[in-house]
Amino acid sequence: MPDAPVIVALDGPAASGKGTLGRRLASHFGYAYLDSGLLYRAVGWRMLREGKDPEDAAAAAIIAAELGENDLKSAELREDRVANAATIVAAHPDVRQALVGYQRGFAAKPPQGAPGAVIDGRDIGTVICPDADCKIFVDASVEVRAMRRLKELQDRGVESIYPRVLRDMEERDARDRNRPVAPLIPADDAFKLDTTDLDADAAFELAAAFIAARNKPDKS
Repeated sequence: MPDAPVIVALDGPAASGKGTLGRRLASHFGYAYLDSGLLYRAVGWRMLREGKDPEDAAAAAIIAAELGENDLKSAELREDRVANAATIVAAHPDVRQALVGYQRGFAAKPPQGAPGAVIDGRDIGTVICPDADCKIFVDASVEVRAMRRLKELQDRGVESIYPRVLRDMEERDARDRNRPVAPLIPADDAFKLDTTDLDADAAFELAAAFIAARNKPDKS
């Protein structure tokens, strides 16, 4: 029988650097990559586009259950208004349950026969794939994360100011960490990677070394 795919669970708050890190790790090891946050952003985007309140749990659950691949391709998913809607719909238990199967299926059978999967999100190592081979929790100070997000917005030509971005970041953190279902917390056995004072290369080197050490070629 073929070896089971290696599963790398990559969790952390917004703008911690886990998205950039996840894509780079996937490319390095030849694994498939899934940004699970896009699933929740897609639900939030559909809610906004259809004039529905993201707090409407029933409507959000219906959209989550019928989510299709095309819903993940809109450029609008990266907008802050969609990100904020995503954190609201992600707190609804029925929405999370509707998207669990998609994420677990991706991990169990990565696309194109890849030997592993890197999935980044908020609850991958604690809820979605608690038996993941490697769990990494990426974090950074909220001030540094707000500066990163501000630069990202400015690079996209979006006018914004630091105090507003910081406030939005703090509010999103509070929703993610304090929600009753699948709160944003590190798994007990996660490798905690603080990127406050690390550049992308340094963060990658630490994460890649951790994964390589946990998944030796001769692992049985």
